Amino acid sequence: MIHVKKIVVSILLNKDEIEVGELLVEGRDIYFKYYAEFIKRGIEISPFKLKLNGEINKADAIPFDGLFGVFADSLPDGWGKLLLDRRLISVGVNLDNITMLDRLAFVGRNGMGALIYKPEMEELGNENLKLELDELARASLQVVSGVTSEVIDDLYKLGGSSGGARPKILVGYNPVSNVLISEGKTMPEGFEHWLIKFPSSSDRPDIANIEFAYYKMALDAGIIINDSKLFKGKSGQVYFGTKRFDRIGNKRLHLHSAAGIMHDNFRLSNLDYGNLMDCAFKLENDVRAYEKVLRLAAFNVFAHNHDDHSKNFAFLMDENGAWKFAPAYDLTFSSSGHGMHSTMVANESANPTKKHLMELADYFKIRNSKAIIEEVQTVIYNWKMYAKQANVSSSSMNQIEKVIGRKSY
Repeated sequence: MIHVKKIVVSILLNKDEIEVGELLVEGRDIYFKYYAEFIKRGIEISPFKLKLNGEINKADAIPFDGLFGVFADSLPDGWGKLLLDRRLISVGVNLDNITMLDRLAFVGRNGMGALIYKPEMEELGNENLKLELDELARASLQVVSGVTSEVIDDLYKLGGSSGGARPKILVGYNPVSNVLISEGKTMPEGFEHWLIKFPSSSDRPDIANIEFAYYKMALDAGIIINDSKLFKGKSGQVYFGTKRFDRIGNKRLHLHSAAGIMHDNFRLSNLDYGNLMDCAFKLENDVRAYEKVLRLAAFNVFAHNHDDHSKNFAFLMDENGAWKFAPAYDLTFSSSGHGMHSTMVANESANPTKKHLMELADYFKIRNSKAIIEEVQTVIYNWKMYAKQANVSSSSMNQIEKVIGRKSY
């Protein structure tokens, strides 16, 4: 393959693509320069690490292999990266020769959020095809196990721009007809952008039900989270799905993860919820941003969500350049390999408690912090009610209760 030396970055927030600037690779270094016309618009796509300027900018090699976080956020990780790598290997490409700009070219216009990269590598068709979830779930497990599935191109088209470890697909869903289709260049009228997850081989059989129960708990705990539901395959197997918050019809919102906006290495992070609060307040310029983060921190502590790393928090920017804390996502029962929360609470990651949450709240002078924490605590106290409503198995329900029951009293 021919390596990409220059990429033009555009942003699509309404109907028009606006050119932002260009990325250039020279040797092992990557440079970015804003276009003068975009600077005049005064819209900051990455207000902390890549502010509007007329200079030639170069990011550090760490944490995003020489990319600024705003562009690294467009790259798939986990599942999406696995799909791309398997697909490239299947056509004889040596992964050692793939550059970061090559990977952005494969993203093209299909990434999460609103950024678009040109030139684009080969597109795999733009028709909206009906989907069969069980077949795609089986194929996903083949890919995870190391077998190149016969439908690797279909899986790549459906999930090649996604992040996170679990297999997933990006689809169009019509809530009236209950029809699922693949994403094309535009979504037909009546269809919405959704993300559906498949279980990995190490997941509990009822992982989808558990995440749906957590979704219901989060809603009742006052957390802003997008519509979610359980989708059923022909076999009766259910899959957790959630409506995407970076799409409103065919309109896009600019998406920036907490990892990307603060240049945090989410795999080796020292991030604290206090850093997240500070970032959210600076972007929203509203003290209620503190409350949003505190409520989410309390939920993750009491509900035992250790997978609270900086890629699992995000911010959204609209066409006017206004920022807000994105709806919560990836809320479920999870234990990290090191047994600690990925994001600290008042410098505590091994066993954060209500005491640490209050310490965090006091530092930011959140007036109604005790009420917020107790409201979340009370909801999670009723875990079994939510588990039964979501048809979580008795085994999973009781095992989770043993862990979170001690935290919610």
